[in-house]
Amino acid sequence: MNLVNVTDNSFDAQVAKCDIPVLALFSAKWSKPSQTVAGYLSGIAADYAGRVKVVELDIDDNPTIVSRYRILQAPTLLLFKNGLEVARLTGPAAPDRIEEMIAPFLKR
Repeated sequence: MNLVNVTDNSFDAQVAKCDIPVLALFSAKWSKPSQTVAGYLSGIAADYAGRVKVVELDIDDNPTIVSRYRILQAPTLLLFKNGLEVARLTGPAAPDRIEEMIAPFLKR
């Protein structure tokens, strides 16, 4: 499943106003680890469809959101629930670590 690309302009509508948890990948085209994590997230997006929304934002093209959340490196994963950041992973993360991050915030 493809990740939803968001921008400075679409972030609030796609993430902050979503009624399910949103996992946001802050990535960069030049970052190999970002590409690896994006591949993992495609599988996670498919496995958790309807329970977690997965989006991607390029840090080089979207300075407003990057500044708002103080993103310092790519990849960085932020998990949002009810529009608020509830978890963060910085740097490359394996799929099991990502799933551990989102599990507590899923509806049972």
